[in-house]
Amino acid sequence: MNKVNIMRFPIVLHTDDGVRYGVTVPDLPSCFSAGDTLDEALENAHEAIDLHFEGMAEDGEPLPEPRPLAEHQANPDYACGVWAVVDVDVSSYEGKAEKINITLPRNLIRRIDEAAKARGFSRSGFLAEAARRALGHGEAERY
Repeated sequence: MNKVNIMRFPIVLHTDDGVRYGVTVPDLPSCFSAGDTLDEALENAHEAIDLHFEGMAEDGEPLPEPRPLAEHQANPDYACGVWAVVDVDVSSYEGKAEKINITLPRNLIRRIDEAAKARGFSRSGFLAEAARRALGHGEAERY
């Protein structure tokens, strides 16, 4: 069973008239959206993020990690905004799956398989998620 790779991106919504909303995605410079209602603005924000990621994937750019909401809230550019978080499945932007050949100790493979099964992952899915977590937390510099 393959799991999705969800990233949570803070967004800030601004309104001048309490009806129409502009949306900014602080972690994605030049990613903006809008909507005539709050619900429409949230839906359009998700679509804008998807389109932004499609462009990044086509250009071979890595997807950014979202920064903490509190960090964005401290930015005066976003004062008086309404905050929300958009869940985005970024699995489709990682590219086509490729088969690789790796060598690992037998006991480590057994432990990986047990952990994967307990979490509902395939071996490949478990290793991919472990790699995502390591790369997302700055661990890649050690490799």
